[in-house]
Amino acid sequence: MDMGRFSMLSVTKKRLKKERRRKGMLVLACMTVIFLFAGVCFLTQRSRSQTFRISYQACALILRQIAPNLSENSLTAEPEDSEYTYATQAESSLVYEKILAQNAVQENAEAAGQQEEETQAANAEAGQSREQAETASAGAGGGIALEKLNDFDYLIQNFYTVDSTTTIDSSRLNAGTLLTKNCSIQKRQDAEPQILIYHTHASEGYSDSTAGDLSTTVVGVGEHLAQILRDTYGYQVLHDTGVYDTERDQAYSVAAPYIQQILSDHPTIEVVIDLHRDGVADTTRLVTEQNGVQMAQVMFFNGLSRTTAMGDISYLPNPYIEDNLAFSLQLQVAARQMYPDFTRKIYLKGYRYNLHFRPKSVLVEVGAQTNTLQEAMNAMDPLAKILDTVLDDTG
Repeated sequence: MDMGRFSMLSVTKKRLKKERRRKGMLVLACMTVIFLFAGVCFLTQRSRSQTFRISYQACALILRQIAPNLSENSLTAEPEDSEYTYATQAESSLVYEKILAQNAVQENAEAAGQQEEETQAANAEAGQSREQAETASAGAGGGIALEKLNDFDYLIQNFYTVDSTTTIDSSRLNAGTLLTKNCSIQKRQDAEPQILIYHTHASEGYSDSTAGDLSTTVVGVGEHLAQILRDTYGYQVLHDTGVYDTERDQAYSVAAPYIQQILSDHPTIEVVIDLHRDGVADTTRLVTEQNGVQMAQVMFFNGLSRTTAMGDISYLPNPYIEDNLAFSLQLQVAARQMYPDFTRKIYLKGYRYNLHFRPKSVLVEVGAQTNTLQEAMNAMDPLAKILDTVLDDTG
């Protein structure tokens, strides 16, 4: 054999081996990228069909881009078989089209399954709505089943709105514990006050309030509630009409020493109600009809002295958080039993909101700026009845 030709063949074989190794490494690297990408899609909870489709498209792209290049750049001792190259490319295209067809079938099946699940969920929700309506329409004697309220998921979904700033779990929100706490008080025969009503945000008005006239703001609504509690239910009520929100952001800090002084002067006060008016979108109307009367909806509010980011806030201690939660939940249950749709869900938020002065402290939102003053006034009759249902020790 000609030594020159033998030498050339040896060099060619070495180059072929080297090139094949290079090609193999390239294909391996590409496939690794594909699997990593698929893994990321899975971990980020992309749909399975979407993950498969992206992976297959990437494979096809590699087949279409890398394989032809490998054929064109191959160093072989024999001439290139163009027919074989074409057949491989055609097969790759057919495989890709087959994959897409199979994927389409899978997506259709998943879509049908998802539609069926949504239908079942809608039916279940409709059933749950009927069940809730039946529960809410039950009289005071019937009550809401305690076993349902003891289900934390049911309780949190149906009775509470938890602000994103805070968290709560079943150890703090246990219906069995909260509903068995005694929140009643004895009605006093003397004139010493036992209920305090005040307003951290006294300037909060309604759609037809008169600027500068507190009697047309939430303060006027508070006076109406105080009168009903006195005249109809026999409670001794002190209504503080102080204005603490000239600087709204500082209102709770400004109000705190005044409320502490009132409680110090009147140690007989057992119940503290901070009456507010909520703020909502201008297109929202918080209106309900009770016994043929249009009125503003009411919402009970609790501060938990706990944020999602910080956990328990040590500099805002409240030894009465459980008592506060018990009071608001008992009010909410009574409202659901007597006046369905009168109350919104109890709102839980992260800070303290001066609810640490007494065990039976609650913040109440009466309607919003889109309600009329009369709608807010009308809501005080059922609110007073709900308060009496929970507070009356003879009930």
